Amino acid sequence: MASPLIFIDGDQGTTGLQIQQRLSNRSDLRLMTLSPEHRKDPQHRAEMINACDIAILCLPDQAARDAVMSIENPAVRVIDASSAHRTDPDWTYGFAQMSPQQAKQIATARRVSNPGCYPTGAIGLLRPLLEAGLLPRDYPVNIHAVSGYSGKGRVGVQEHEGEYASQALAYQVYGLGLAHKHVPEIQQQSGLTQRPMFVPAYGAFRQGIVLTIPLQLRLLAPGVNAVQLHACLMQHYRDTEHVQVMSMQEARALTYLDPQALNGTDSLRLVVCENDEAGQVLLAAVFDNLGKGAAGAAVQNLDLMIAGV
Repeated sequence: MASPLIFIDGDQGTTGLQIQQRLSNRSDLRLMTLSPEHRKDPQHRAEMINACDIAILCLPDQAARDAVMSIENPAVRVIDASSAHRTDPDWTYGFAQMSPQQAKQIATARRVSNPGCYPTGAIGLLRPLLEAGLLPRDYPVNIHAVSGYSGKGRVGVQEHEGEYASQALAYQVYGLGLAHKHVPEIQQQSGLTQRPMFVPAYGAFRQGIVLTIPLQLRLLAPGVNAVQLHACLMQHYRDTEHVQVMSMQEARALTYLDPQALNGTDSLRLVVCENDEAGQVLLAAVFDNLGKGAAGAAVQNLDLMIAGV
């Protein structure tokens, strides 16, 4: 039986390039990409996508939708790394550790939407607590996250590594209209009934993310505390790969969180910090926006889909 034919569409972007590098030395796959002269040729793209077993789309949202619309071969399976299909009920959400059933669903899915980088951290923290009833589904969630500039794609890399890198901002908060495209994804996939507030930022480092969610214990059910929240996360992720929950003892010893601590890995580290006297808890996630937040997740999903056939 021939090894699966994988078409990477958009292999010149930050995510696509990482995926291609990760897969290039694998003997169990055959890779296809568009040549430079055909990258803007819809007909050639359609021919390639209909000839593959699994297509990995690393394209802007509308281009990803167009690519999917061009599929006529019912055998073609898709992993979409854009945000075009992340809230579409006909697509399987590609966060394998999100629920006990998710990996199996991804393994047999025809259409898989790769999670966004920020949503990976937010959903990873929120969903287990919401499902356990420790966090009300209508809790007024506030999310703050700082990503490396590669999260902005080639534009961000050029700003910080190109000719005018000396003029790049050291830190910039954006999404000030509170309408970031990741918000519906976070709300739907975590299970919140109310829209969370999400404030993202870029720092002057290439990759890595720290995402934090503050909680007021007085707004939770009586008796719910940081230890229970931590135990819930530990239980949810006890048998999963790539997600690690820091012990409470280690968390209490922390004086800072380094967004680059897990760079070059596909791991997601979850942390629960507390001020028991003040009745406040800080949930935090640390991971590589190009690892677990993008290319790493896509490769994990690809492996599940190949194994599930």
